[in-house]
Parts: sequence; C-alpha cells; structure tokens
Amino acid sequence: MSRFDDKLVLVTGGTSGIGLATAKRVQAEGGQVVVTGSRPSSLEAAEAELPDATLLQNDAADPAAADGLAEAVRALARPLDAAFLNAGFGRFHPLEDVTAAEFDAHYDVLVKAPLLQSRALAPLMADGGAVLLTTSVVNVMGLPSSAVYASAKGAARTLVRSLARELAPRGIRVNAVSPGPIGTGFFARTGMNEEEIAGMGEMILSQVPLGRFGTPEEVAAVATFLLSSDAAYVTGSEYVVDGGMSEL
Repeated sequence: MSRFDDKLVLVTGGTSGIGLATAKRVQAEGGQVVVTGSRPSSLEAAEAELPDATLLQNDAADPAAADGLAEAVRALARPLDAAFLNAGFGRFHPLEDVTAAEFDAHYDVLVKAPLLQSRALAPLMADGGAVLLTTSVVNVMGLPSSAVYASAKGAARTLVRSLARELAPRGIRVNAVSPGPIGTGFFARTGMNEEEIAGMGEMILSQVPLGRFGTPEEVAAVATFLLSSDAAYVTGSEYVVDGGMSEL
C-alpha cells in the first residue's frame, strides 16, 4: 500500500517548485491532491503535470481566501487528511530600503495566511491528520538584507509550535520543513537584479558543505514523510533540508 492511498492532501502554492514536487509525489503514492495557486497561468501549467488533481485559484495574501479555501475543500465531501501550507514568496532588501508595506506583504502571506488557513481547515481535518508549514534556514542564519523575510519565517516556526500544541488532543501533527538553497527559481522572484542574484548564489553556495543547491524533489521527500503516517510520532518539529548550510 502506498502512503497516501485513500488520503486527501492539500498543497497551497502547489503549482511550482517545492509545492508542485510534493503534490506530484503525493499523487504518485495514491493520494487525491488539492492544489492552490494565485494565478490562472500557473494553475494551467500545473494541470498538465497533475492529472486528476483539484486545482483552485486562491491568493494567500487575501485574508478572506482562507475561508474560501475551506469551502472548496468542504465541497469535496470528505475529511482532509493532510495540509501542506506552502504558499509563499520572499524579497531581500537592505535595511534602508525596508518599508512598512513590504513588512505587511511578507507577514500577510508567510504568517497570517497559514494561521487563518489552519483555523479554517482544522474543523475539516481528520483526527490524526497532519499540517506542514514551509519555513526557511534564514530564520536561524542572519543573512544580509533578509530581516523582513527571515523574521516572518521565524514567526512561522513559532506558529508551528503553538498549533502543534493546540491540535495535539485530536492527534493532528504540525511540523515544518525548512529548505536551504533549493533550485526553484526563488531568487529570480526576490526583486534582485541578475548581478545581485549571482553574488548571493555564490555566497550561499560557499556555505553549503555538500557543495550544491538542492532540488525541489529532495525537499518533497522530507515533506511527504512529515505529511504521512511514517511521521506519526513527530510534531512541533522543523526538518532542515539545506545540505548542511545552517547546521555545520
């Protein structure tokens, strides 16, 4: 039997990168997958890679979207077995360029969204289910120009602990997967120019003991472990996938 046979699994931000790799692996292991994306074009692209998946346009930045997501899941008329609350983004700015709007944008998506999604989805989740958030190694590393993004990811790590304690009486486990440098095109969406991206890539790679960037599939392997019953006695934890960057 595959780990996700007869399981319903939600992946937010599941149209690219780590989210897409995780959704594909869950589906390959027998799961029914619900995937969200914020743009019609990304959902259309994901449709070809996720046959039979339920694809939903849902913008994590909108506080009302959490209840809309829950309504869509409820319409499937079956319990939700696992939720990977992965939707996110990141931009890097030196301190002098930090703005209140940039702070709010990050916290809306990286902290407020998974909190409101957890509130909305918890009543639909099967007892003994699993919730997984995406954090980042930047929450412990102090990288330059990352104050807003890193602090939001740190808040998400704290959220994991609180939710894990609150949902434990129902046997629902809450954990985090914490990627390091992964080849997802993330840095191209940070607002940095090509020269800045190249410089940051070289700086980061010099700190990775395994000497390479990771792949979305390598993060998905850990994510699916945490979403599955293989991790039945794991909750409140953060699993780092970074080639040793933050640990060695």
